[in-house]
Amino acid sequence: MVNKIIVAIDGYSSCGKSTIAKALARHAGYTYVDTGAMYRTIALYMLRHQIDDEAAIIAALPKIQVGFIQADGAQHATLNGEDVESQIRTLEVGNRASEISQIREVRAFLVAQQQAMGEAKGIVMDGRDIGTVVFPNAELKLFLTASPEVRAQRRYDELVEKGETPNYEAVLADVNERDYRDTHRAESPLRQAEDAIVVDNSHLSREEQMNVIYGLFDKAVNH
Repeated sequence: MVNKIIVAIDGYSSCGKSTIAKALARHAGYTYVDTGAMYRTIALYMLRHQIDDEAAIIAALPKIQVGFIQADGAQHATLNGEDVESQIRTLEVGNRASEISQIREVRAFLVAQQQAMGEAKGIVMDGRDIGTVVFPNAELKLFLTASPEVRAQRRYDELVEKGETPNYEAVLADVNERDYRDTHRAESPLRQAEDAIVVDNSHLSREEQMNVIYGLFDKAVNH
């Protein structure tokens, strides 16, 4: 029987964490969990109900059920049973998610769910604090990085593809602001775990980086 492990993927925004995690999960036959989507789903609930006071956000958590379903051959996030995948991918929801993820009670609410998902192992999870907080004992920890300019260009291209008309300088400013927020928040800041393997994909093609990551995974499974 093949040894099942937990793969924790952390890193900066727009590094392709979810794309890489999905591909690795398919390669391994593992379950993929997009923790960013979980925070975005809570952010969407707060925006819909115009809740921005911290105490009110905490009080609303028990009313929220975050889940995942398979739809159109992909994993979609659900909010209280409603498929909200397309609605959580906007810049507004992303920024709100970055803000509310700084609240300790919000993180505790989702971390407990994430840890329960990993009890049986055979899971690939990506986020900001997976290798440091959620699964500090994960058998394989990857930390993805790329220059802010490269990440801003990727985000810009994504938005254009969706039919939006973004401003590159504004997208770059947003990337830098999110980096600052993620690395300076008091609760579970983004940082590289001591035993994480850094993968800088600034100048790697999709195929090149996946070959590197598949190799790291196969080594960890056979360790």
